[in-house]
Amino acid sequence: MERAIVLGASAIGAGLAMIAGIGPGIGEGYAVGKACEAIGRQPESKGTVQSTMILGCAIAETTGIYGFIVAIILMFVNPFIGML
Repeated sequence: MERAIVLGASAIGAGLAMIAGIGPGIGEGYAVGKACEAIGRQPESKGTVQSTMILGCAIAETTGIYGFIVAIILMFVNPFIGML
């Protein structure tokens, strides 16, 4: 019985961890939109705006990747089963 509870709680935790992918998606879309606006206003600053945007998107994407890794660990490795 305890094993089923731990597995169920791990599945719920993995699902909640995958919600972390929503934030980076919204943030990156917003950043790209603002970068397009900035390039449209000042085309000569394209290189600076684009490189800063790509660096920011890469940093923001790590949040989603961390959530994905936590979900994978909870679903397949499941360190809590050994505590039973």
